Amino acid sequence: MILGIDLGTTHSAVGVVDSGFPILLADEEGKRIIPSAVWYGDGGVVEVGRKALRRRETDPMRVVTSVKRWMGVGRIDDPVLNAVGKTPEEVSADILRELKRIAEWRLETEVKQAVVTVPAYFNDSQRAATKRAAELAGLEVVRILNEPTAAALAYGLDKMKERSRVAVYDLGGGTFDLSILEMQEGVFQVLATHGDTRLGGDDVDQMIACFLLEGLGELSAEMQMRFLEEAEKAKRLLSEEESYIVRIPFYDGSSSFEKTITRNELNVMTREWISKTLKCSQQAMLDSGLRNTDLDAVVLVGGSTRMPAVRTAVAEFFEKNVDVTQHPDEAIALGATIQAGVLSGAMSKMVLLDVTPLSLGIETFGGLMNVLIPRNTTIPCKAGEMFTNAADGQRKMRVRVLQGEREMARDNWELGNFDVEMESAPKGQARVGVQFKIDADGILEVLARDTATGKDVVVKIENSAVNVDDAAVEEMVGKSVEFAFEDMAERIFTEAKMKADELLPAVEMILEQGFVEDIERAEIEVAVSKVKSTMAMGNANALKAAVKTLDEATEAAAARLVERAMEEALEREMRI
Repeated sequence: MILGIDLGTTHSAVGVVDSGFPILLADEEGKRIIPSAVWYGDGGVVEVGRKALRRRETDPMRVVTSVKRWMGVGRIDDPVLNAVGKTPEEVSADILRELKRIAEWRLETEVKQAVVTVPAYFNDSQRAATKRAAELAGLEVVRILNEPTAAALAYGLDKMKERSRVAVYDLGGGTFDLSILEMQEGVFQVLATHGDTRLGGDDVDQMIACFLLEGLGELSAEMQMRFLEEAEKAKRLLSEEESYIVRIPFYDGSSSFEKTITRNELNVMTREWISKTLKCSQQAMLDSGLRNTDLDAVVLVGGSTRMPAVRTAVAEFFEKNVDVTQHPDEAIALGATIQAGVLSGAMSKMVLLDVTPLSLGIETFGGLMNVLIPRNTTIPCKAGEMFTNAADGQRKMRVRVLQGEREMARDNWELGNFDVEMESAPKGQARVGVQFKIDADGILEVLARDTATGKDVVVKIENSAVNVDDAAVEEMVGKSVEFAFEDMAERIFTEAKMKADELLPAVEMILEQGFVEDIERAEIEVAVSKVKSTMAMGNANALKAAVKTLDEATEAAAARLVERAMEEALEREMRI
């Protein structure tokens, strides 16, 4: 038996397939959704869910919420998390441990395996951190499943015989994803995905809290948390009402607070926040190669999609009515449960084809990014390429694993690096094969092999070497578009310069050794001069053209050089 788990920013849920049907399991209070909140008391006492939230008013600095935003991030800037002295993985493990307990209580049997969901735009270190949290909770993760894909599984359960293309707009408490999927006869293929793992309903809570706190001066941490709770309540109620009056008695010990917030005011506050989700949606549509008219449905999931402004903006962007038939808080857990049922054999077979959200590659000579697996490649997948030594007698090769969309290595993120020992050989003659393999969970494994010795180095990339937040993710993707022409020009110049650096010494050698006819010399010398001048100018296309001209001008002389070398080799063999 395998559990399906939605480990959410605000709420979490667990399910299982029973008698061929996916069901979510309720706790002792009869609730299928539990808050992703953990209270840490004295003596190691831990409470999870609604019990923890009830502690927040009196003991706010011991109640951890929205921990998902810190998964896989090196530097933690959360005062509550720092105060309780727990890592994001440990807090997430406590939430998962509670979900496991609920499942075992309901099923009356021990369960050790689970499918766990993550945002589609979680990077490798965030996925690995989620997996570690599950292991701490005593669960083996048999599949890490992207949340929008899980929602599509729930949406398409009764539509498996139809061919349809669906956009899943998933806006939760702390993350956002837009995924485009094609579904037909049990095959669910992700065509493209884009998102932001630091964008969600928590941001709206903060906006409303700032609106309420304006002009009130310094307040205690406990009272600030009370205003944040009222902000979250106002956000929920304004999805149904046109206005809401926030009342907090004796907020400063003597005075009471009262302020009205309207839905229109909330719409103004959240306009830019919603716009960010639409920019991600636009990028996903561009990556998929589809138009709005190609989509059969736009499915909304995630608690924040209850907001009328969100539904209106998404409908206008995609130019079609949005599908709100899925339960905003339960759809992802239901999809995870379906996938768990498929993997355990409890449900009919469905094929799930997900994608990798960012390109993966290595740095090559000249500081270039050499992409092995492009973004939006269907996973699981593997790809490899052969590389040579850049210098004579080189005894090892440094493999820098990169993730990103820019042409130059320095502009991408380093996920890790390692050295490959190699046999000494002249420049360009040693061979090292590098293979990337991404499993169904999106975890990357890198294999490097020296072909001369057959010796392998295998590295599993589980932690990013740099701390990359989601603003940086969005900035990188944006810059890859903004600087596309400049990046390509620099790549062209770098490649042309490397070719020129190899060609010029060779040309000088054939000029000195008399392999050039007098009629060719003037043309070659002009071409050499042109290469040197354009290299100094830094013009990419001009240098590329100049190198090509020099290469063509020396073709005949190069052929004579090769012919002479072959004759000398033949003479040596005859003497022997």
